[in-house]
Amino acid sequence: QVQLVESGGGLVQPGGSLRLSCASSRSIVSLSAMEWYRQAPGKQRELVAGLTGGGTTAYADSVKGRFAISTDNTNMFLQMNSLTPGNTAVYYCYARYCTPYGCLPYWGEGTPVTVSS
Repeated sequence: QVQLVESGGGLVQPGGSLRLSCASSRSIVSLSAMEWYRQAPGKQRELVAGLTGGGTTAYADSVKGRFAISTDNTNMFLQMNSLTPGNTAVYYCYARYCTPYGCLPYWGEGTPVTVSS
């Protein structure tokens, strides 16, 4: 089992930056994948950025060049720069943990980000 806890959300002005954190109860290297999703009001949850167990990163086109994933032993971070009102959403941390019996998904409860002047 994996517990994920996000933090770092809040209110920021357009053009500003935020750094989100996702604390994992398991080491990052033990997870087959970790991803950031977001869900804006009235919209479906969408993938923002991801990190595979092999260290490969991927980003949604809308955030390329502005958002960046990083990790330490038990945390995943999302550095968000040049934020726009369109980035307003609840941001969720996702992890996939695999054992010889299969893989399971885990979600955090989310951290809200509001970009507004």
